[in-house]
Amino acid sequence: MNTVREHVGLRDYTQQSPKSAPFRLLVLADPQLEGDTSLPKPDDAFLPQLKKHWEDITSADSISECYFATVKSIRDVVLTDIPRLGGTIRKRLDLLGNDYYLAHIYRTLSWWSRPTHAAVLGDLIGSQWVSDEEFNIRSKRYWNRTFRGGVKVPDDMMATGRDRYTQQTGVSIGQEIILDIDADTWSNRIINIAGNHDIGYAGDISQKRIDRFEREFGSTNWDVRFNLPMPELALDLNGTHRKSGAIPSIHLVVLNTLTFDTPALDVSIQGKSYQYLNDVIDRSRPVEDRTTFTLLLTHLPLHKQEGVCTDPPYFSFHNEDDQHPKDDQPRFKAGGLKEQNHLSDYVSHNGILQGIFGMSGDLNAPYSGKGRNGLILTGHDHTGCDVLHYVDRKIGSDSESGAAEGEHISDAAWSWNAKKYPTEVPAGVLESINSDAGFDSAFTPTPAIREVTLRSMMGEFDGNAGLLSVWFDAESSQEWKYEITTCQLGIQHIWWVIHIVALATLIAALTWVTILITSSRSPLVDERRASKGATEEKKNKDSGAT
Repeated sequence: MNTVREHVGLRDYTQQSPKSAPFRLLVLADPQLEGDTSLPKPDDAFLPQLKKHWEDITSADSISECYFATVKSIRDVVLTDIPRLGGTIRKRLDLLGNDYYLAHIYRTLSWWSRPTHAAVLGDLIGSQWVSDEEFNIRSKRYWNRTFRGGVKVPDDMMATGRDRYTQQTGVSIGQEIILDIDADTWSNRIINIAGNHDIGYAGDISQKRIDRFEREFGSTNWDVRFNLPMPELALDLNGTHRKSGAIPSIHLVVLNTLTFDTPALDVSIQGKSYQYLNDVIDRSRPVEDRTTFTLLLTHLPLHKQEGVCTDPPYFSFHNEDDQHPKDDQPRFKAGGLKEQNHLSDYVSHNGILQGIFGMSGDLNAPYSGKGRNGLILTGHDHTGCDVLHYVDRKIGSDSESGAAEGEHISDAAWSWNAKKYPTEVPAGVLESINSDAGFDSAFTPTPAIREVTLRSMMGEFDGNAGLLSVWFDAESSQEWKYEITTCQLGIQHIWWVIHIVALATLIAALTWVTILITSSRSPLVDERRASKGATEEKKNKDSGAT
């Protein structure tokens, strides 16, 4: 019945149980809006080609040349131009349909799941090499078709990503933008993350590309802290005593990881990215503070060994300098980073896991190295992946390690590792995170955090979307908890079939109604009606005479 009530607008959300999570994020990835790069060049379009053929015919100097030019032009029109025109029409129709297919995913899930926030994890458009004019065209399609009704996050909400934000007068390091979790304000704001098809990889990212992305979609680096509203907190506590006086909050971090690895085209851009990363670490609450949930949104997945996900670790580099620079500025240089599947292991482990989340294999580290509570959401790998990054402890025998009996566990060797979540979680990983047991030789606490690489929302990948719910468990653990699930709305062919059948049905119905109306007004029908009326009148007269 809830489905029926939802469709007729009678569903009462206030009477439903259990209570909705205060933070509900609709997550989408890699729409990759295509455009002119998948269409013929302007000079190869049908009308310019017809004009060219006519010029070839009229410029012929003799009858024989005119004859051969005419034959060649007819052959080119029949064998090349008309098929190309058909392909162009089909592709333009496909682009239009794809925009509305992706819009169907966003619109339907926004209507049904009622998220408080929404995010797109990069690759908003299909190529970083497009012109500024084409970029503007695709951004208009993005906002006016695919995500119609959505708006860019206001610039003042993304102020932490501004250059030298923490060094500005009156703004000290650690300054945060703190807001309440407000569904009414944020439900139609789209949190856009920069992808490689939007701005490029480190070896070809320019300030110009970043500027045009930020103008249309928002800052590439920024973070904000959402406090749990006091009414929600009071309702959750329900008479229980909270351990900490801190207000529970979600630290949402949008991070442009595409600029971290080397060699970079513009080292100043890379330097700003590392400065921002350090600022985020400075702004973060202590790892011992369990009232904070850190949610990292970025495009590139973290490093993991081959076999864990579809994409293995991979890096490629430009072989030569740009041979066709734009505005006398090379778009890339020889040796620059051209492509990557994951972040490097160094950036993943030192910058993200240890830096942002405060994880470590050293038991003498703050909070015994267990790190901050949180979740990592990434895109890029279109097939999707769900993994657990954890500290892999390798404790050998006394003879192998040379350790004396009773050596402290923190001196044991450790390294970072990753396994699929949850079927391949190493024994004791999850149990140790929330355990209060002592750190002796019989118990090995294992810091771990989950990374969900979201499957693409493109039709080729079944129109995938993620639904994340985060809530504060005030009654038992007094920590944030989350649940994430994915759903698929089906391949684009289903959308096409439904709309084609609907259109055909509408045309058939209109045709039938038109035929009925037309036939009822035709002279032949009027003549038949008059003849029938005269016959009936004659019969009535004959019967009266009798």
